[in-house]
Amino acid sequence: MVTFADVNHLKQRVRDIGLSVSAVDSSLITDLYQLTMAACYVGEKTETRRASFELFVRRLPSGFGYLVAMGLAQALEYLETFRFTPAQIQGLQETGIFTSAPSIFWDLLASAKFSGDVWAVPEGTVVFANEPLLRVEAPLWQAQIVETYLLNVLNYQTLIATRAARIRDVAGDRATLLEFGTRRAFSPQGALWAARAALAGGLDGTSNVLAALQLGQRPSGTMAHALVMALTALEGSEGEAFAAFHRYFPGAPLLIDTYDSVEAAEGLAAKVNAGEMELAGVRIDSGDLVAVSKQVRSHLPRTPIFASGDLDEWEIQRLRDAGAEINGYGIGTRLVTGTPVNGVYKLVEIDGIPVMKESSGKRTYPGRKQIWRWIGEGKVVGDTLGLMSESFASSGGDVQPLLQLYMQDGVRTQPKESLQQIRDRTKSSVASLPAAIRDISQPMENPVQISTGLAELTEKTKNR
Repeated sequence: MVTFADVNHLKQRVRDIGLSVSAVDSSLITDLYQLTMAACYVGEKTETRRASFELFVRRLPSGFGYLVAMGLAQALEYLETFRFTPAQIQGLQETGIFTSAPSIFWDLLASAKFSGDVWAVPEGTVVFANEPLLRVEAPLWQAQIVETYLLNVLNYQTLIATRAARIRDVAGDRATLLEFGTRRAFSPQGALWAARAALAGGLDGTSNVLAALQLGQRPSGTMAHALVMALTALEGSEGEAFAAFHRYFPGAPLLIDTYDSVEAAEGLAAKVNAGEMELAGVRIDSGDLVAVSKQVRSHLPRTPIFASGDLDEWEIQRLRDAGAEINGYGIGTRLVTGTPVNGVYKLVEIDGIPVMKESSGKRTYPGRKQIWRWIGEGKVVGDTLGLMSESFASSGGDVQPLLQLYMQDGVRTQPKESLQQIRDRTKSSVASLPAAIRDISQPMENPVQISTGLAELTEKTKNR
């Protein structure tokens, strides 16, 4: 039995640790209306009716021709550990909001365990507007209450993975790309998800130490201007600052734009040419990157040059077109922030009855769906959004169903994938797109065809 002291202890713990999140808290990372709707379903005795919700994006962000689905791994982990502790339940009761809720609602939360099915496209798969990234088929109250968390994890990681894939596509396979966005991400948790999605989307490394170690990677980075300024002031020169850093991290890349990038490069070149120093690279973080990189290259012809400072795919494209002498990029702010992926999570079927939303500009398609991808000569020819009950045969090329069963009756049906597997899928998936869709200036929209069966069901449901 949970006592008042237990609840007070929980509240005090939350106050003590601030707004931090642990795995046990994940069930409460939800909007209030998910809980009030669940209580209403219990009162109406509909909570166990089988419901299907699909998570998709109505419109792609401006300037995007595709999205790279990401975040499924964390979504499945959340569903596997979906629980409510006694202290959490009593905390909800003490809010006073649920005074009129049926008492068996609390019994439902106390025994909560996700028991549904999950269909999803594999992480790293390219998707388009109105195509489900994921579908939950579960008792109504369960399928409803998990909405907020699923949208949070899939929307954000899909954004980051897509931006990373676009940056890789523009920069080319030979460029070194590093994720530097931790200090600009929306939260410490967001920073970890951003690092994961960036690596899965095609970047080579992250400066986030925790993310790198958790993902089995080696963290990447150079130094900040503060070290150069501090040691220059204390030890007499910028060259002494560089030498001091190399005493502990021999050959490490150096940040050379604290004072004068070209002058710093000239000084480093003298030491490199004299055999006094090995240098893995130099980083430039400001100024005219095209002009400065060319001047630095004239002094350090064999040293990799890295650039950073508010870079994104459009700026990298501009630098490449202008002939900048840059071998790698550190991408931060514009990778982990920016136009959101506005995914939604909508009911498409309840107790075997197809349903749809008809609001202006927000209409949805009814029924449980499958994405059929048509491939010809290794390239995506087009997609058909159809019903799960439909099947398609190809008269030429290949047709592939994208949504796969990842969880059945609350149990995983597929093994966890490595980061490299997801990264490889992202690369091949993006490479399979026509160049017009991959274009970052004016991307062509991929027309997703609606199957005959889905069109007929939509009309029938609308008329019902």
